[in-house]
Amino acid sequence: MSIEIEKPVLKKACMEMIETILFCLPNAFKGTIYLIGKPPDLIAERITSGITDDGKEKISWGLPVKSGYNTPGKPWVEYRDQSGRPLEAMSWCVEKQKSWTSEDPKEDARNLRFQVEGITEDFHHMEPVLVLKSDLKLDMHSSLKYPKDHKGNIIWKDTDYIVVAVIKIHFHHFTIKIGSHETWVIKRLSRSLGTELLSYQLRQDSMKTMERLATDRLNTCNILADSLRNAITKSGLIFSLVKQEIGYLRDQWEQTLIEDRKENNMKVEAIKDLNEMLTNLGEGYEDLKEDLIDAQNKFLELSLPPEKGENWVGMQIEERWKDLLYECPQDDHKRRVIWETIDKLKKSLYFGQNPDIIANYDKIPEELKWEWVNLMYRNNDRFDDSALDQLIKILANSAITLPSREKSRKTLTQLKALAQTMSQLEQNTNFLLDKVLNGSEKGLISGALKNITVNS
Repeated sequence: MSIEIEKPVLKKACMEMIETILFCLPNAFKGTIYLIGKPPDLIAERITSGITDDGKEKISWGLPVKSGYNTPGKPWVEYRDQSGRPLEAMSWCVEKQKSWTSEDPKEDARNLRFQVEGITEDFHHMEPVLVLKSDLKLDMHSSLKYPKDHKGNIIWKDTDYIVVAVIKIHFHHFTIKIGSHETWVIKRLSRSLGTELLSYQLRQDSMKTMERLATDRLNTCNILADSLRNAITKSGLIFSLVKQEIGYLRDQWEQTLIEDRKENNMKVEAIKDLNEMLTNLGEGYEDLKEDLIDAQNKFLELSLPPEKGENWVGMQIEERWKDLLYECPQDDHKRRVIWETIDKLKKSLYFGQNPDIIANYDKIPEELKWEWVNLMYRNNDRFDDSALDQLIKILANSAITLPSREKSRKTLTQLKALAQTMSQLEQNTNFLLDKVLNGSEKGLISGALKNITVNS
């Protein structure tokens, strides 16, 4: 089984996702989404492509006149890795269920356009859209035919996911890097698209069993499901992207303070020390050690506010150390050094808002500096429109000398606009809920449905 929904609905969902990505990433200018068909054929079909104008005010939609991925698409046996023909990034994304970044087409072994056409301008990132087999009700022990590689080895059999689509985003020359901020944004958005496509699939399946219901009631359920899905998906997505961008700014601010004070990064040093301590614990318990190293290294990739960061350290690092030391006891001196280093790691999370450190930093006007720190380290458990406005205003001030100041300002401005659209959607949903729950007359509900359809 795969995602099999009506083409207009599928195309609309893909266009909305491409639009969100292009407006969130200033260095991206084109996006394409491919649908991956059911196993074992895995036909990859290009659904739609969008390209922005220079001012990022308009997106032009359409498909290239000639492409092997245009309808009816290209089957797995034609794009999988096989000797005697160029390697494709599409094959990697589908078979490995992992992303592919072409940061330099000339050095990219899977850049098909460079290999076949000699085009050196194809800087892009491709991300598979994954859905759990269980969510699509794929029985692991049924007669489902899995695809095979060119050597006859079965793929996907030992994974919990299937690939239902692939997102491809093009970037301006040399502005995309493997593991960069942009790739993480696209990865998170791919999860949102997978959820949205799955919700469309489930809605379509439900509709087939509800054909006997009255048209007005069916329309009400469809509109309500659509509104709720958009409200939940987009509000969570936008808020997540705002927090991620603020975390990115917070990292740059702390690095600026470190460089000004000519000090080492205390957070990095603490993780390095903890990793070294693990290697010095002797033989045995390698699984626990490897798991702990992965957790500690992962923490360096996160940009959490101090309180949440401290909670993360407590649950993901400190608890793992307790389990390890229970299984592999150490002397009092080693235990004391370990806990002192973890305390040092927790303390490092408050570096960027340390009053003494901030007071000694004189490269930003005093009033602006404290307002900036307050916005960077405030509790952001809920979306605060006024705080976002303040942050966008401060980022317009050239006194804030962070490398991504202007880029972050544009990104947050675009996210704010998307949040306003989402707010209108929530109002429409609440209006409909009120009418349905209070048993409004049929004519009034129909009017509400028409109003929401027009404005959503």
